Amino acid sequence: MWVETLSDFITVVFQKVWKREFGEFIWIREIYQDQVVAFSKKSQTMLSTKQAEDAIVSNYSETDQHEGKEEEKEENHSFFSVKSALWHGGSAWDAWFSCASNQVAQVLLTLPYSFSQLGMLSGILLQIFYGLLGSWTAYLISVLYIEYRSRKEKENVSFKNHVIQWFEVLDGLLGPYWKAVGLAFNCTFLLFGSVIQLIACASNIYYINDHLDKRTWTYIFGACCATTVFIPSFHNYRIWSFLGLAMTTYTAWYLAIAAFIHGQDEGVKHSAPTKLVLYFTGATNILYTFGGHAVTVEIMHAMWKPQKFKYIYLIATLYVFTLTIPSASAVYWAFGDQLLDHANAFALLPKNRFRDAAVILMLIHQFITFGFACTPLYFVWEKVIGMHDTRSICLRALARLPVVVPIWFLAIIFPFFGPINSAVGALLVSFTVYIIPSLAHMLTYRKASARQNAVEKPPFFMPSWTAMYVINAFTVVWVLVVGFGFGGWASMTNFVRQVDTFGLFAKCYQCKSRPAAAAPAAAHHL
Repeated sequence: MWVETLSDFITVVFQKVWKREFGEFIWIREIYQDQVVAFSKKSQTMLSTKQAEDAIVSNYSETDQHEGKEEEKEENHSFFSVKSALWHGGSAWDAWFSCASNQVAQVLLTLPYSFSQLGMLSGILLQIFYGLLGSWTAYLISVLYIEYRSRKEKENVSFKNHVIQWFEVLDGLLGPYWKAVGLAFNCTFLLFGSVIQLIACASNIYYINDHLDKRTWTYIFGACCATTVFIPSFHNYRIWSFLGLAMTTYTAWYLAIAAFIHGQDEGVKHSAPTKLVLYFTGATNILYTFGGHAVTVEIMHAMWKPQKFKYIYLIATLYVFTLTIPSASAVYWAFGDQLLDHANAFALLPKNRFRDAAVILMLIHQFITFGFACTPLYFVWEKVIGMHDTRSICLRALARLPVVVPIWFLAIIFPFFGPINSAVGALLVSFTVYIIPSLAHMLTYRKASARQNAVEKPPFFMPSWTAMYVINAFTVVWVLVVGFGFGGWASMTNFVRQVDTFGLFAKCYQCKSRPAAAAPAAAHHL
């Protein structure tokens, strides 16, 4: 930046001299003095901006104060090294892949089910609404993280071998009571988010191999997903995030194209919305879809320059729209009300190699998303037992294993793929990623002095603190009444209905009964 500015200064002087070289006499000294003054002013502005940025990101990574610089150097000088390309990530692109990959996982398969409850128009409009609302609260979380980190670094607090988490941000800005609330909601949401990924694995693999029931598949994939304990942090999800997004992109467009090729079933009906219970159940599933930023702080902390995160989640959401809206609309158009009894879109699509490929890719992606949801829980558990500062991957992995056990157990108790998404969305996501961030932002900047000294001012498209307060207040009221209130009533009503129909520990949720082909042969043998 200094070199470019000095170059601009020299160029301007040279142009002025050259322009009049063969004309009138030039006062070189006056030109020089004018340019020096301009250069000095510009340099001071750049210096103050650079100092502000440096105060926010003096520690780039969670494991070492200068690791980020080493990573940048590694990118510049050893771009093709395996370690840099596959394991160590911290750029804005890495954060974008993480957000987009984590935002749409197994929920891609349940959105057609939500459309059958909402109807086509409501389904599309609510996706856009909750997508933008989720992007706004993700922006608020990023602002609060930067505020917290800048305050702590001014106090010379070191984050060596320490990953900042959302409940710590709330503690530093608002006090211990907010820490307790944030910790309770965040951990419970991530716990059930991991449970949902495990249920989805069993539900999907059943459509390739139905010789084993879904409960048995849950046992198997629980053991497989437990291997995520060996991934240290979000810093190490570079290749996994990229692959995860590629897999969901294939699956989304497979759903859309396969539905159009299949065409509409004979006598297909699109009667939604018909009941308030179903309508609000579908709405809360969409609220859950775009409320996947419970890991925003951990993703930001893994970045080399966290202040670049502000609009990454919005850009990720815009890409996710290209996956969720076409696929859900196409499948609902093709099958209509049949989806009310099939929460997983794979259940209605014809079995072929393209569907099997989509199932396998989604299984891999759900393994990745399980790691995304579980990693913050690993961090919390490590801090509780005093293992968070340990550098040994094997010791940390061993310490993390107890976290997987309750997830495994809950997935076996509540195997209700689809309805559990809505219940989690209404009761947990509504507070974790919508209400609490909005309230926390309002309270953090409630005083004029806090607004004046804020590290991050209101965004360029909303240069007013009052406007931000209005949007935050609207978010709190809307999600509290519609998401938690009506959504909680509807989703829990539907969830209880599933328990009454299938029972807890259901062996094979929504499975077709297999024909008893062996009975005639056995009778003939006798």
